[in-house]
Amino acid sequence: RIALALAPVAALAGAQPALAQVEVDVVGGISAPMPIAIPAMPTSSPVNTAAGNTVELGKQLAQVITNDLKNSGLFRPLGPDLLRPVSFDQVSAPAFDYWGTTGAQSLVQGYVRANGDGLTVGCYLYDVALQSELVRQGFVVGAGDWRRAAHKCADTVYTRLTGEGPYFDSRIVYTSETGPKDHRIKRLAIMDQDGVNHRFLTNGQSIVLTPRFAPNQQTIVYMSYEGQRPTIYAYDLNTGRSRKLVSSNHLAFGPHVSPDGRWVVFTMSIGGPSSTAWPSTRPSAHASPPATWRQVNPCAPIRTHTHTAPAPRAHPKGPPPSDTPW
Repeated sequence: RIALALAPVAALAGAQPALAQVEVDVVGGISAPMPIAIPAMPTSSPVNTAAGNTVELGKQLAQVITNDLKNSGLFRPLGPDLLRPVSFDQVSAPAFDYWGTTGAQSLVQGYVRANGDGLTVGCYLYDVALQSELVRQGFVVGAGDWRRAAHKCADTVYTRLTGEGPYFDSRIVYTSETGPKDHRIKRLAIMDQDGVNHRFLTNGQSIVLTPRFAPNQQTIVYMSYEGQRPTIYAYDLNTGRSRKLVSSNHLAFGPHVSPDGRWVVFTMSIGGPSSTAWPSTRPSAHASPPATWRQVNPCAPIRTHTHTAPAPRAHPKGPPPSDTPW
Protein backbone atom coordinates (compact mmCIF):
# COMPACT_ATOMS: atom_id res chain seq x y z
CA ARG A 1 0.00 0.00 0.00
CA ILE A 2 1.40 3.39 -1.04
CA ALA A 3 0.16 6.66 0.53
CA LEU A 4 0.48 9.76 -1.62
CA ALA A 5 0.22 13.24 -0.07
CA LEU A 6 -1.03 15.86 -2.57
CA ALA A 7 -0.61 19.56 -1.81
CA PRO A 8 -2.95 21.99 -3.65
CA VAL A 9 -1.45 24.72 -5.78
CA ALA A 10 -2.82 27.32 -3.37
CA ALA A 11 -0.43 26.06 -0.72
CA LEU A 12 2.46 27.33 -2.81
CA ALA A 13 1.06 30.86 -2.58
CA GLY A 14 1.07 30.83 1.18
CA ALA A 15 -2.27 29.28 1.99
CA GLN A 16 -2.11 26.32 4.40
CA PRO A 17 -5.13 24.07 3.76
CA ALA A 18 -5.20 20.50 5.14
CA LEU A 19 -3.35 18.00 2.95
CA ALA A 20 -5.50 15.51 1.09
CA GLN A 21 -4.42 11.84 1.26
CA VAL A 22 -4.90 9.40 -1.60
CA GLU A 23 -4.37 5.72 -0.91
CA VAL A 24 -3.36 3.44 -3.79
CA ASP A 25 -3.39 -0.36 -3.47
CA VAL A 26 -0.75 -2.06 -5.62
CA VAL A 27 -1.98 -5.60 -6.30
CA GLY A 28 0.53 -6.67 -8.96
CA GLY A 29 0.43 -7.04 -12.70
CA ILE A 30 -2.07 -8.94 -14.78
CA SER A 31 -0.75 -11.57 -17.12
CA ALA A 32 -3.03 -13.54 -19.43
CA PRO A 33 -1.96 -17.02 -20.58
CA MET A 34 -0.22 -17.00 -23.96
CA PRO A 35 -2.31 -18.43 -26.84
CA ILE A 36 -0.34 -21.27 -28.41
CA ALA A 37 -1.11 -23.72 -31.22
CA ILE A 38 -0.05 -27.37 -30.87
CA PRO A 39 -1.32 -29.47 -33.80
CA ALA A 40 -0.89 -33.23 -34.05
CA MET A 41 2.60 -34.33 -35.08
CA PRO A 42 2.75 -35.95 -38.54
CA THR A 43 4.86 -38.95 -39.46
CA SER A 44 6.93 -39.55 -42.57
CA SER A 45 5.55 -43.08 -42.85
CA PRO A 46 2.86 -44.83 -40.76
CA VAL A 47 4.58 -47.65 -38.88
CA ASN A 48 3.37 -49.96 -36.12
CA THR A 49 5.62 -49.84 -33.06
CA ALA A 50 5.54 -51.36 -29.59
CA ALA A 51 3.77 -48.19 -28.43
CA GLY A 52 1.28 -48.08 -31.31
CA ASN A 53 1.08 -46.71 -34.83
CA THR A 54 3.13 -43.57 -35.45
CA VAL A 55 0.02 -41.73 -36.72
CA GLU A 56 -1.73 -42.18 -33.35
CA LEU A 57 1.47 -41.47 -31.46
CA GLY A 58 1.70 -38.10 -33.22
CA LYS A 59 -1.73 -37.17 -31.82
CA GLN A 60 -0.84 -38.42 -28.34
CA LEU A 61 2.47 -36.55 -28.30
CA ALA A 62 0.71 -33.29 -29.11
CA GLN A 63 -1.88 -33.94 -26.40
CA VAL A 64 0.76 -34.52 -23.70
CA ILE A 65 2.56 -31.31 -24.71
CA THR A 66 -0.77 -29.47 -24.63
CA ASN A 67 -1.58 -30.75 -21.14
CA ASP A 68 1.87 -29.87 -19.79
CA LEU A 69 1.81 -26.29 -21.03
CA LYS A 70 -1.83 -25.72 -20.10
CA ASN A 71 -1.32 -27.02 -16.55
CA SER A 72 1.55 -24.57 -16.02
CA GLY A 73 -1.05 -21.79 -16.10
CA LEU A 74 1.07 -19.69 -18.46
CA PHE A 75 -0.28 -20.96 -21.78
CA ARG A 76 -3.69 -21.27 -23.42
CA PRO A 77 -3.55 -23.97 -26.11
CA LEU A 78 -5.96 -23.49 -29.00
CA GLY A 79 -9.00 -25.74 -29.13
CA PRO A 80 -9.33 -28.54 -31.71
CA ASP A 81 -11.65 -26.42 -33.86
CA LEU A 82 -8.72 -24.07 -34.67
CA LEU A 83 -6.12 -26.78 -35.23
CA ARG A 84 -5.69 -28.22 -38.68
CA PRO A 85 -3.60 -31.16 -39.90
CA VAL A 86 0.07 -30.49 -40.63
CA SER A 87 1.90 -32.34 -43.38
CA PHE A 88 5.39 -33.70 -42.82
CA ASP A 89 6.83 -31.03 -45.16
CA GLN A 90 5.10 -28.24 -43.22
CA VAL A 91 6.86 -29.12 -39.95
CA SER A 92 9.86 -26.99 -40.93
CA ALA A 93 7.85 -24.61 -43.15
CA PRO A 94 4.72 -23.60 -41.21
CA ALA A 95 1.64 -22.07 -42.82
CA PHE A 96 2.05 -18.77 -40.97
CA ASP A 97 -0.73 -17.14 -43.01
CA TYR A 98 -3.22 -19.53 -41.46
CA TRP A 99 -1.85 -19.65 -37.91
CA GLY A 100 -1.81 -15.85 -37.82
CA THR A 101 -5.61 -15.85 -38.16
CA THR A 102 -6.12 -18.13 -35.13
CA GLY A 103 -4.86 -15.69 -32.53
CA ALA A 104 -1.94 -17.93 -31.58
CA GLN A 105 1.25 -16.11 -30.60
CA SER A 106 3.40 -19.23 -30.69
CA LEU A 107 3.28 -22.46 -32.67
CA VAL A 108 4.61 -25.88 -31.68
CA GLN A 109 5.06 -28.37 -34.50
CA GLY A 110 6.97 -31.61 -34.73
CA TYR A 111 7.09 -35.09 -36.16
CA VAL A 112 7.40 -38.70 -35.04
CA ARG A 113 9.31 -41.37 -36.95
CA ALA A 114 10.00 -45.03 -36.24
CA ASN A 115 13.68 -45.67 -35.65
CA GLY A 116 14.44 -49.38 -35.32
CA ASP A 117 13.02 -50.39 -31.92
CA GLY A 118 12.61 -46.76 -30.88
CA LEU A 119 11.27 -43.41 -32.01
CA THR A 120 12.69 -40.12 -33.21
CA VAL A 121 10.60 -37.11 -32.19
CA GLY A 122 11.22 -33.63 -33.58
CA CYS A 123 10.10 -30.50 -31.75
CA TYR A 124 9.95 -27.00 -33.32
CA LEU A 125 8.82 -23.72 -31.75
CA TYR A 126 7.85 -20.73 -33.90
CA ASP A 127 6.90 -17.09 -33.29
CA VAL A 128 3.74 -16.62 -35.35
CA ALA A 129 3.85 -12.81 -35.57
CA LEU A 130 7.52 -12.70 -36.58
CA GLN A 131 7.15 -15.84 -38.70
CA SER A 132 10.45 -17.14 -37.37
CA GLU A 133 11.81 -20.26 -35.73
CA LEU A 134 12.75 -19.86 -32.06
CA VAL A 135 14.19 -23.27 -31.24
CA ARG A 136 14.25 -26.88 -32.42
CA GLN A 137 15.15 -30.11 -30.63
CA GLY A 138 15.21 -33.80 -31.54
CA PHE A 139 14.78 -36.73 -29.15
CA VAL A 140 15.57 -40.40 -29.73
CA VAL A 141 13.75 -42.60 -27.22
CA GLY A 142 12.58 -46.16 -26.81
CA ALA A 143 9.04 -46.78 -28.02
CA GLY A 144 7.86 -47.16 -24.44
CA ASP A 145 9.34 -43.78 -23.49
CA TRP A 146 7.39 -41.72 -26.01
CA ARG A 147 5.82 -39.69 -23.20
CA ARG A 148 9.30 -38.57 -22.09
CA ALA A 149 9.89 -37.14 -25.57
CA ALA A 150 6.63 -35.18 -25.25
CA HIS A 151 7.62 -33.87 -21.81
CA LYS A 152 11.05 -32.88 -23.12
CA CYS A 153 9.44 -31.00 -26.00
CA ALA A 154 7.17 -29.18 -23.54
CA ASP A 155 10.24 -28.35 -21.44
CA THR A 156 11.97 -26.91 -24.52
CA VAL A 157 8.98 -24.66 -25.25
CA TYR A 158 8.49 -23.64 -21.63
CA THR A 159 12.15 -22.75 -21.08
CA ARG A 160 12.45 -20.77 -24.32
CA LEU A 161 9.30 -18.72 -23.74
CA THR A 162 9.56 -18.15 -19.97
CA GLY A 163 13.29 -18.24 -19.27
CA GLU A 164 12.66 -20.64 -16.38
CA GLY A 165 14.10 -24.09 -15.89
CA PRO A 166 12.41 -27.24 -17.22
CA TYR A 167 10.35 -29.54 -15.02
CA PHE A 168 7.85 -31.48 -17.13
CA ASP A 169 10.28 -34.36 -17.73
CA SER A 170 10.50 -35.21 -14.04
CA ARG A 171 9.23 -37.83 -11.62
CA ILE A 172 7.86 -37.84 -8.09
CA VAL A 173 8.86 -40.41 -5.48
CA TYR A 174 6.83 -40.66 -2.29
CA THR A 175 5.64 -42.96 0.49
CA SER A 176 2.25 -44.48 -0.34
CA GLU A 177 0.08 -45.35 2.66
CA THR A 178 -2.86 -47.73 2.29
CA GLY A 179 -4.93 -50.13 4.40
CA PRO A 180 -7.06 -49.81 7.56
CA LYS A 181 -6.08 -47.46 10.35
CA ASP A 182 -4.75 -50.25 12.60
CA HIS A 183 -2.76 -51.94 9.82
CA ARG A 184 -1.32 -49.33 7.47
CA ILE A 185 0.96 -50.44 4.64
CA LYS A 186 3.70 -48.05 3.54
CA ARG A 187 5.45 -48.53 0.19
CA LEU A 188 7.77 -46.53 -1.98
CA ALA A 189 5.96 -45.33 -5.09
CA ILE A 190 6.97 -43.34 -8.15
CA MET A 191 5.12 -41.56 -10.96
CA ASP A 192 5.63 -38.96 -13.65
CA GLN A 193 4.94 -35.35 -12.65
CA ASP A 194 1.56 -35.54 -14.42
CA GLY A 195 0.49 -38.64 -12.45
CA VAL A 196 1.06 -41.16 -15.26
CA ASN A 197 3.23 -44.32 -15.07
CA HIS A 198 2.54 -44.88 -11.39
CA ARG A 199 4.14 -47.96 -9.81
CA PHE A 200 5.24 -49.31 -6.45
CA LEU A 201 8.93 -49.92 -5.74
CA THR A 202 8.70 -51.87 -2.48
CA ASN A 203 6.30 -54.61 -1.36
CA GLY A 204 5.10 -53.08 1.92
CA GLN A 205 6.53 -55.79 4.17
CA SER A 206 8.49 -53.14 6.10
CA ILE A 207 7.84 -49.46 6.77
CA VAL A 208 9.63 -47.04 4.44
CA LEU A 209 9.91 -43.27 4.89
CA THR A 210 11.61 -40.08 3.60
CA PRO A 211 12.53 -41.10 0.03
CA ARG A 212 14.69 -38.67 -1.93
CA PHE A 213 16.21 -38.70 -5.40
CA ALA A 214 19.93 -38.58 -5.97
CA PRO A 215 20.97 -35.97 -8.57
CA ASN A 216 21.24 -38.66 -11.27
CA GLN A 217 17.47 -39.30 -10.85
CA GLN A 218 18.16 -43.06 -11.01
CA THR A 219 18.92 -43.67 -7.33
CA ILE A 220 16.54 -43.15 -4.41
CA VAL A 221 17.74 -43.06 -0.81
CA TYR A 222 15.25 -43.78 1.95
CA MET A 223 14.83 -45.04 5.50
CA SER A 224 13.44 -48.53 6.06
CA TYR A 225 12.43 -50.47 9.17
CA GLU A 226 13.53 -53.74 7.57
CA GLY A 227 14.88 -55.93 10.37
CA GLN A 228 12.90 -53.87 12.94
CA ARG A 229 15.61 -51.21 13.04
CA PRO A 230 15.53 -48.04 10.93
CA THR A 231 18.50 -47.60 8.65
CA ILE A 232 19.37 -46.14 5.23
CA TYR A 233 18.89 -47.91 1.90
CA ALA A 234 19.42 -46.99 -1.75
CA TYR A 235 17.05 -48.13 -4.50
CA ASP A 236 18.40 -48.41 -8.06
CA LEU A 237 15.70 -47.70 -10.65
CA ASN A 238 17.79 -49.35 -13.39
CA THR A 239 18.01 -52.72 -11.62
CA GLY A 240 14.94 -52.52 -9.38
CA ARG A 241 17.00 -53.54 -6.35
CA SER A 242 17.67 -52.02 -2.94
CA ARG A 243 20.88 -52.19 -0.95
CA LYS A 244 21.72 -51.18 2.58
CA LEU A 245 24.01 -48.15 2.86
CA VAL A 246 24.55 -48.13 6.62
CA SER A 247 25.47 -51.21 8.66
CA SER A 248 25.25 -50.13 12.28
CA ASN A 249 23.49 -51.00 15.54
CA HIS A 250 22.51 -47.34 15.87
CA LEU A 251 19.30 -45.87 14.48
CA ALA A 252 19.84 -44.01 11.19
CA PHE A 253 17.23 -41.98 9.32
CA GLY A 254 16.54 -38.78 7.33
CA PRO A 255 18.95 -39.28 4.40
CA HIS A 256 19.91 -36.48 1.99
CA VAL A 257 22.19 -36.82 -1.06
CA SER A 258 24.91 -34.29 -1.76
CA PRO A 259 24.60 -32.24 -4.98
CA ASP A 260 27.46 -34.16 -6.65
CA GLY A 261 25.76 -37.49 -5.87
CA ARG A 262 28.78 -38.94 -4.08
CA TRP A 263 27.69 -38.76 -0.44
CA VAL A 264 24.69 -39.18 1.82
CA VAL A 265 24.19 -37.29 5.08
CA PHE A 266 21.71 -38.62 7.63
CA THR A 267 20.70 -38.48 11.28
CA MET A 268 22.00 -41.11 13.69
CA SER A 269 21.06 -41.77 17.31
CA ILE A 270 24.01 -42.91 19.46
CA GLY A 271 23.47 -43.51 23.16
CA GLY A 272 20.98 -40.72 23.63
CA PRO A 273 19.02 -38.07 21.73
CA SER A 274 19.48 -38.13 17.98
CA SER A 275 21.56 -35.45 16.32
CA THR A 276 22.16 -34.47 12.75
CA ALA A 277 25.76 -34.60 11.64
CA TRP A 278 26.52 -31.54 9.52
CA PRO A 279 29.90 -31.69 7.75
CA SER A 280 32.25 -28.88 8.66
CA THR A 281 33.47 -28.82 5.04
CA ARG A 282 31.91 -30.05 1.86
CA PRO A 283 33.17 -33.47 0.77
CA SER A 284 35.86 -33.48 -1.89
CA ALA A 285 38.46 -35.81 -3.28
CA HIS A 286 41.04 -34.30 -0.91
CA ALA A 287 39.03 -34.23 2.31
CA SER A 288 37.97 -37.09 4.58
CA PRO A 289 34.19 -37.18 5.06
CA PRO A 290 32.60 -37.26 8.52
CA ALA A 291 31.81 -40.69 9.92
CA THR A 292 28.16 -40.38 8.94
CA TRP A 293 28.85 -39.94 5.23
CA ARG A 294 28.64 -42.92 2.91
CA GLN A 295 29.60 -43.06 -0.73
CA VAL A 296 26.55 -43.53 -2.97
CA ASN A 297 27.78 -44.07 -6.50
CA PRO A 298 24.98 -46.03 -8.24
CA CYS A 299 27.47 -47.47 -10.73
CA ALA A 300 29.75 -49.05 -8.13
CA PRO A 301 29.39 -50.97 -4.85
CA ILE A 302 28.92 -48.86 -1.74
CA ARG A 303 32.16 -48.36 0.19
CA THR A 304 31.86 -47.62 3.90
CA HIS A 305 34.55 -45.42 5.41
CA THR A 306 35.87 -46.88 8.66
CA HIS A 307 38.28 -44.14 9.70
CA THR A 308 38.11 -42.84 13.26
CA ALA A 309 35.90 -39.79 13.73
CA PRO A 310 34.01 -38.16 16.60
CA ALA A 311 30.38 -39.04 17.18
CA PRO A 312 27.82 -36.96 15.29
CA ARG A 313 27.04 -33.66 16.93
CA ALA A 314 24.35 -31.10 16.45
CA HIS A 315 25.33 -27.89 14.71
CA PRO A 316 26.13 -25.38 17.50
CA LYS A 317 23.71 -22.81 16.14
CA GLY A 318 20.93 -25.07 14.92
CA PRO A 319 20.60 -25.53 11.14
CA PRO A 320 23.69 -25.35 8.96
CA PRO A 321 24.78 -22.13 7.25
CA SER A 322 22.71 -20.94 4.30
CA ASP A 323 25.39 -22.03 1.84
CA THR A 324 25.06 -25.68 2.89
CA PRO A 325 23.54 -27.35 -0.18
CA TRP A 326 20.54 -29.12 1.42
